[in-house]
Order: sequence, then structure tokens, then C-alpha cells
Amino acid sequence: MGETVADGAGMSKLARRLVLAADADRRTLERELHDGLQQDLVALVVNLQLARRLAETDPQSTCALLDDTRRDAQAALDATRALARQICPPLLDAAGLRAALRAAAPGTRVDVALGGQCPEELAACVYFCCLELLPGASSIAVREEREGVVFDVVTPASPTDLTRVEDRVEAFGGRLMIEQGRITGVIPLAGRR
Repeated sequence: MGETVADGAGMSKLARRLVLAADADRRTLERELHDGLQQDLVALVVNLQLARRLAETDPQSTCALLDDTRRDAQAALDATRALARQICPPLLDAAGLRAALRAAAPGTRVDVALGGQCPEELAACVYFCCLELLPGASSIAVREEREGVVFDVVTPASPTDLTRVEDRVEAFGGRLMIEQGRITGVIPLAGRR
């Protein structure tokens, strides 16, 4: 195998708690975006549609301007939803790691083969590691082995900064390995360290 970048067997409990706290903060932010900003944008789109119907003076110019504004507001709504999925995708909690990764990586081959129920915090760790490695990735594979959960991301150009991925993997007592065109993370399941 290639160069071992991180072997976090001695990672402190504090570091793991910090990563878990950051994940909890992301879930909170996702709820705030969904219940706040997203709802405001939905209302804006509805109000613009109503205003379009009510326009009486210079209907062509007013309608064209309102159509442009509605498209802009819809684009902002779509961007907000995409941001919320990056912070903590609802699919990760609702449908699991396979569904969340497939939704985040359209056009990328995704294979998730886990024997049992993956703990929520471990699924989030793997998801966010894969998300960091996603640009340019041709495939993502997640599987359970004797040593724990393993994720492989095949990518022709490895990211230059793997700090966030290393931190997440190390926080769970795992290790990250880099080969040309492949990044592999191994994260022990609870009780297997």
C-alpha cells in the first residue's frame, strides 16, 4: 500500500468529542437553514408569482423583470438546499450512507456494502471524508472489513490538502493512506481498536 499519512490509534477523546460536536453543529445549522432561510425564499417565490399576476402597468417590462427575479430567487433556494445537504444531508439520517453518497455524487460510481448498522457518527465521518474527496473522483467504495469500515476514493488528482479528512479519520482512531489515484481510510468500529 502507499504512504501512511495518519495513524490515529492514540488520538485523544477530546479530539473525537470535538469532531462529534462539529457534526452536531452542522445538523443544527441544517435545521435553521431549512426552517428559516429556505422558508423565506419559498415565500419570496410565491409572492413574486402573485405580483406577476397583479402587474397592470407596463405588463411586458414588469413581467420580464418579475420572471428574472423569480428565477434568481429559485436559484438561491436551490443553492440553499445544496448547502444544507453539504452541512448535514437529511438522507444520511433518513436513508443511510449509500443514499446520501449517491445523492451527493451523481455521475460517480458509489458502492456501499456494510454488513450491519453503521453507527450514526461513523456514517457521518465517512460521508464527510468522501465529500471532501469528491471533486474529480471516479468511484467511491465503502465496506466493512475485519479492521473496521474502509472507504476507498479513486481520483486521478489527489487533493493537495487532506487535513480535514485526516482529522476526521484520526478522531475515530483510524488511518488514512494515499496511493497514486486512490485514497483509503480505515476507521475501527467501536470495540475493535
